Amino acid sequence: MINGAHMVIHSRDAEADRLFLRDVLGWAYVDAGHGWLIFEAPPTEVACHPTGGEPAHELMLMCDDLDATVAELTRAGVEFTRPAQDVRWGRVTALRLPGGGEIALYEPRHPRPRGADAVRVPGP
Repeated sequence: MINGAHMVIHSRDAEADRLFLRDVLGWAYVDAGHGWLIFEAPPTEVACHPTGGEPAHELMLMCDDLDATVAELTRAGVEFTRPAQDVRWGRVTALRLPGGGEIALYEPRHPRPRGADAVRVPGP
């Protein structure tokens, strides 16, 4: 029934952010018309966290080695907005998108729902 997820980044400069995803991160894409690029994102996970405030959504990119990824992206001119820090579930930092947004980048240290380790529940 559900065959994917579509994430939207609202941006002050969508064109610059599209170029960042295409040229800096190297994500594959299709042009949906008039330069409207739709990107193939890496494999994803979804987690639900409790909140005492307003419900919200967050986009976080994952990597296997945070230090190496930060170094590579820094060489490509990416600005990091917070220093890397150790947290209970991994190591995390954040980067600035050209359009002004911020995306967290982290090296997970929690179990990942991949392959044989993932519990599969039959859908509707």
